[in-house]
Amino acid sequence: MSDWKPKRFWTESVVVATDGGHTVELDGRRVKTPAKAALILPTHAMAQAVAAEWDAQETEVDPTTMPFTRSANAAIDKVQIQHAEVADMLADYGDSDLLCYRAAYPEALQQRQAAQWDPALDWAAEALNARLVPVAGVLHQPQPAEALQTLRQQVHGLDAFQLAAFHDLVSLSGSLILGFAAARGWRSADEIWEISRLDENWQVEQWGHDDEAHTVAETKKAAFLHAKRFFDLSN
Repeated sequence: MSDWKPKRFWTESVVVATDGGHTVELDGRRVKTPAKAALILPTHAMAQAVAAEWDAQETEVDPTTMPFTRSANAAIDKVQIQHAEVADMLADYGDSDLLCYRAAYPEALQQRQAAQWDPALDWAAEALNARLVPVAGVLHQPQPAEALQTLRQQVHGLDAFQLAAFHDLVSLSGSLILGFAAARGWRSADEIWEISRLDENWQVEQWGHDDEAHTVAETKKAAFLHAKRFFDLSN
């Protein structure tokens, strides 16, 4: 029974305006979340993306081929209910942000980190009004409290759909700053992903390619790029 999948029962999926946004109907039946909540989406574009996923289903419904639907479900069934807790968890990344922990050696790696990570920190200082400070080594060193509070307030200012996407942008990159940079379009999502992978790419250069690690990285990259698209569709 664990392999059971619901059968396609509808012929047409359409976007319908409703109170609070848009929803998707399957032959007149409104789609609900797994928790049986109304699937109310914030933009017409997001509703179109969800409707297209339902339209693409053939004999059986395969949730693994429906990333926008799954992200919307998570926003409604999980993030909306635990907004403050999720926001606090993500804001905590600021005090141990990937971009702030620099190699003690070798010099070539230090230079590469400075070249790729310093511009992101400079952007955050201007765009987010929060200056984080890089440190050498891996031991935790607290960041300025005022900067962390400023970042926390901005995370809490995201709505449930934005926060659902932001969760993946931050957790997959390991950086609150890069999460904001992706969300706000500082650079392309592909570029920001590569910036987040600097240390891993360095290791590949030193020790060679690992097929399994590459496959995992590509899966994470796809999730990161999807999160950026979902964030954009939330606005």
